[in-house]
Amino acid sequence: MSVKHSHLYAVILAGGSGTRFWPLSRALFPKQLLQVVGGKGDGSLLQQTVRRALRVVPARCTCVVTSAAQADAVRLQLSDWHDALVDNVVLEPEGRNTAPAIGLAALWLLRRDADATMLVLPADHVVKGDRAFRQAVSLGYQLAQQGNLVTFGIHPTTPNTGYGYIQPNRRSCVGRLGALSGYAVERFVEKPDLKRARLFLKAGGYVWNSGMFMWRVDALLEAYARHQPGLIKALRAIDTMMQAGQPADRIARHYRRLESVSIDYGVMERSSRTAVVPVDFVWSDIGTWSSLNSVAHRDRRGNVVRGNVVDLDSERSVLWATKRLVGTVGLSDMVVVDTPDATLVCPKSRSQDVKTLVDMLRKRAAPEQLEHVVVYRPWGSYTVLEEQPGHKVKRICVLPGQRLSLQMHYQRSEHWVVIAGTARVTRGRTVFDVGQGEHVLIPKRTKHRLENQGMSPLEIIEVQSGAYLGEDDIVRYHDDYGRSARHVSGKVVP
Repeated sequence: MSVKHSHLYAVILAGGSGTRFWPLSRALFPKQLLQVVGGKGDGSLLQQTVRRALRVVPARCTCVVTSAAQADAVRLQLSDWHDALVDNVVLEPEGRNTAPAIGLAALWLLRRDADATMLVLPADHVVKGDRAFRQAVSLGYQLAQQGNLVTFGIHPTTPNTGYGYIQPNRRSCVGRLGALSGYAVERFVEKPDLKRARLFLKAGGYVWNSGMFMWRVDALLEAYARHQPGLIKALRAIDTMMQAGQPADRIARHYRRLESVSIDYGVMERSSRTAVVPVDFVWSDIGTWSSLNSVAHRDRRGNVVRGNVVDLDSERSVLWATKRLVGTVGLSDMVVVDTPDATLVCPKSRSQDVKTLVDMLRKRAAPEQLEHVVVYRPWGSYTVLEEQPGHKVKRICVLPGQRLSLQMHYQRSEHWVVIAGTARVTRGRTVFDVGQGEHVLIPKRTKHRLENQGMSPLEIIEVQSGAYLGEDDIVRYHDDYGRSARHVSGKVVP
């Protein structure tokens, strides 16, 4: 049941890359799209966040901000709910930190409701305690109506150096709801070193900055105009371009020029109208593998174990297997995460440094930092079985009643072999069926489409041949899922 607050909207930020959660989290399929905690049926972190939002606002008042690269996967996960959720996806051309993302969502909301109040929720957080969450939202709404920019604070349990800290002004209470109080912010503190974090914990009175916020849209835009005038001017121009249907590559060029700045540093820390609500619910941003300790089930030796793991005498470790058997012996305070194409082994005390490891992979253009072996699309999925210079082999699964876009490739040809089901194939101006055990060749520069009109999944083996086999060598002429045309390496090819 939703909390009854007029003009309240939930904005879910789902464009992060989750680099510290590699190798399970990848740039095109980050941790918010994974089921990291919870039992069967709980869904991904994004789906859990949507479910939490729907307890305080209806689906039509919920929007998700994500990057264009993650849009397909996000829309696929939102399709479990009302169509309004799939329609209410605000696309960033690329991630530029939270201030541009929130500003873009605020302009999107302003066109729908000039009196809107935004509840901003990151898609990759874990929150336990529905009643306490709803009470915090109610108090935050009350403070936002006074013109405050509201953040929600978490009572520290460890001297964590990965969070910003907030010191509430306990002498300046700006609102109460039951046992919950809101305060003016005395000061924001950037992520401290360990010595300062220990002092904050010992002194008491400080809270972690959760990254969850609430404000009236008009108050937020006024704060942008005062503290980030260049950013909001550029965002308004980009929003106008989007509404006019300008080419995606032109919008992306403008968006790429925006300063990458967080809402905390760019707006909250500069404003004199900030308030904080120290909350009572259990919270974790699952920022690193070691943070699973606070929210995931642990065995009697303190291990978080998931998947096909056989362990002997390990303690206080994270042991995660996705497919293969993983055997561990006598580990203490370690992280072992195995996926089909990459394995991470590190001490829990160094789990923050996984981000640096991913930066190294990115500089090497390693595909293992970008996406998984299995890649999900609205129509189904594909698995890269082998990739060498000049050829790539995929296993493609098309769900019943689904079809890929009508498309063409400049740089490669494709050879399809049907291994299960019947494929409806469009090749040029010809449409025909290809049954199990049969095959078809799609030459390069030929319009084509793959479709499953059957009642069971269609599976094919695709062999690509050509000088360039990147996923961006595609021109879409028609797509059932609203994806725009793309061109080789982001360039228009004649």
